[in-house]
Amino acid sequence: MEKGKIIFLNGVTSSGKTSIVEAMQSYDDPFFYVVANDLFENTIGDKHLQTDYWKYLSEAIVMMYHTAKVFSDHGKHVLIDGILVERPELAPHYEQVKQIFEGYPLDIVELYCPLDICRQRNIERGDRREEQSDEQHQIMASDIQYSYSVDTSLHTPEECRDDYKYAV
Repeated sequence: MEKGKIIFLNGVTSSGKTSIVEAMQSYDDPFFYVVANDLFENTIGDKHLQTDYWKYLSEAIVMMYHTAKVFSDHGKHVLIDGILVERPELAPHYEQVKQIFEGYPLDIVELYCPLDICRQRNIERGDRREEQSDEQHQIMASDIQYSYSVDTSLHTPEECRDDYKYAV
């Protein structure tokens, strides 16, 4: 069986990842949105997250990647909504991702959005701190080899989806 595509949408909070996921799910060939940092963070429980947030979150994130591989192994296309950060608990995060997905059809897509627009989106959402995107930007991994980049401040989620579809 042919492995399903794995598309990792990498960007800070409010950069448009979830909106693009929703647009991608309208393809004729379905994409499964089974993996998102937020969803896997909820698998741990507040007690442990409050004790050592990054330790437990890093374990959940690695499990999230292995979950994506299971779907791909069954021929299903998968969307990962995440952020490649470099923290001691995840180091080297980007290298781990490359190793975990070696031999899999992985595309890492950069979601670019100016931080001032992300801050405004955080305020409008009301469920994120205004400076959360800035904080994530500070710990985002560098030197990532992207398959594709989209600017979500200039394009709608549907345009980003269509640009990606024709680029790969």
